[in-house]
Amino acid sequence: MKRRALLAAPALLPGAALAQARPVTITVPFPPGGSTDVTARILAERMAGPLGLPVQVENRPGAATVIGAEFVARSAADGHTVLIASGSTLTINPHIVRNIPYREADFAPVTLISTLPFAIVARPDGAASLEVLMARAQAAPGTITYGTNGPSSFNNIAMLLVNEAFGVRMQDVTYRGDAAQVADFLGGRLDLLVVGGSTGLAMHRAGQGRILAWTGERRMPGNEEVPLVADFRPGTVAQTWFGLLVPARTPTAMVQRVNAAAVQAIRTEDFRARLLAEGIFAIGSSPEEFANFLRTESERWGPLLRRMNITG
Repeated sequence: MKRRALLAAPALLPGAALAQARPVTITVPFPPGGSTDVTARILAERMAGPLGLPVQVENRPGAATVIGAEFVARSAADGHTVLIASGSTLTINPHIVRNIPYREADFAPVTLISTLPFAIVARPDGAASLEVLMARAQAAPGTITYGTNGPSSFNNIAMLLVNEAFGVRMQDVTYRGDAAQVADFLGGRLDLLVVGGSTGLAMHRAGQGRILAWTGERRMPGNEEVPLVADFRPGTVAQTWFGLLVPARTPTAMVQRVNAAAVQAIRTEDFRARLLAEGIFAIGSSPEEFANFLRTESERWGPLLRRMNITG
């Protein structure tokens, strides 16, 4: 009875009651410190008040987000265990991972938090523009290298799509994390990075690299001079995303309650500014809008992944 009363309680609780209430846990399927983890922690800070419940973050990394996603899919459907998913979780993995232990139907969408394009970064002594890079790649197939987090990682898939659009072939090099590939890039052993905005912008501003293009659908504020890949090849867009989901069969009232708290946080100027500094575009959507987004992304990427012969 106490648990039912808690779920039915008003959105705002007194401070003492908030401290004693059962928390909502945002499960991050990545290690601490990356873009997904940073987004989750910024969001958690701002959701507790509107939600009327403590909000904490728990990292469950591994298997390209499969471990964390499966944990949430199998959790109690009461709205207290939330997944912050990335594009890999539901856009890529279901199409390429054999015997994947979850399906999109195992989750109830809550809100699309944000989208994150990739920056294609060349060394300062490398290509001065995307056009120059593609001309070099055309002249010497397979000799220009770029770092990835694995063949089925979103940054590799994004670059394969760019290669296909320009009719070139560059060579992917797999690393276990961003730090190792950045070190090789700075050491002159890697030609390109395909990274999230926080890494790309920091290197660009420090003169350690040059952003040649963004793979998203709109130019990056504060970096508007850098073109989009889509400026040269219309429709060539590859960006990951972050969104909140809860286990399927979570009561609609609780889904709406978590959505309202998250969207209120996402749409504050402070939150948007914090994410934009990381090269991330804040969105904030209804559960229905997020469900439509997931359907569209799956329908788009499934055929592309099969055509590019990507496997998990």
